[in-house]
Amino acid sequence: MKNTSSSRPQDRLIFALDAPGVEEALSWVDRLSGSVGLFKVGKELFTSAGPAIVERILQKGGRVFLDLKFHDIPNTVARAGEAAVALNVDMFNVHASGGSRMIRETVQAAAACAEKRGAGCPIVLAVTVLTSLNDQDLAEIGFEKTADELALHLAKMAREAGASGVVASPRDILSLRRTLGEDFLIVTPGIRASDEKVADDQKRTLSAFEAISAGADYIVVGRPIRQAQDPLEACRRIIREIADGLEARNRA
Repeated sequence: MKNTSSSRPQDRLIFALDAPGVEEALSWVDRLSGSVGLFKVGKELFTSAGPAIVERILQKGGRVFLDLKFHDIPNTVARAGEAAVALNVDMFNVHASGGSRMIRETVQAAAACAEKRGAGCPIVLAVTVLTSLNDQDLAEIGFEKTADELALHLAKMAREAGASGVVASPRDILSLRRTLGEDFLIVTPGIRASDEKVADDQKRTLSAFEAISAGADYIVVGRPIRQAQDPLEACRRIIREIADGLEARNRA
């Protein structure tokens, strides 16, 4: 598995590289290199720029979390997992709602592909419940469980299927950590600065300090840095919150 060492607070910060094109994305990589641990490449950027954007980020010394949330029949997602290994990403994710067989076959395929290539295997994460969804949204879709209940249910299934961790709302961290232990990775989007007013589509959010002190391993931050008047200062502020959160967690 890829090295998941995160001794420095900034290593736990993942920047959501939600840019519409290559040049803008790479300008953010240049600006934030050294201040964040990984760059998250999502659907918008990957669709517009293709796999080459991952190579360009790696050439600049960045590490990549490939956030494409694979969700399909097991064989298709397993082959996608192999393709992610070939891209040399550090993390990629699948939708936990694709089921245990899909997760298991993807984890196994990724590990086998990495071994064959003589490379480290990426961290395979399972997405539980999107942070844009609340209980009412899930009821509309047809789920009977609350967001908290469903996140825990899917996380348990993902762990049993071999996933390294989950992508989950920061509000689910305490129950996930309490139930699944310290060795299961928790990556949390929906992070906001402590003094920030939420004015977007994220419904279940916490600050970086709250998420890390509750037990998150990594946090994903996009708009609070990208839309800041001084993005580097916004990074520094979030890194301070991460450091304070780690200290609070160690005291607990």
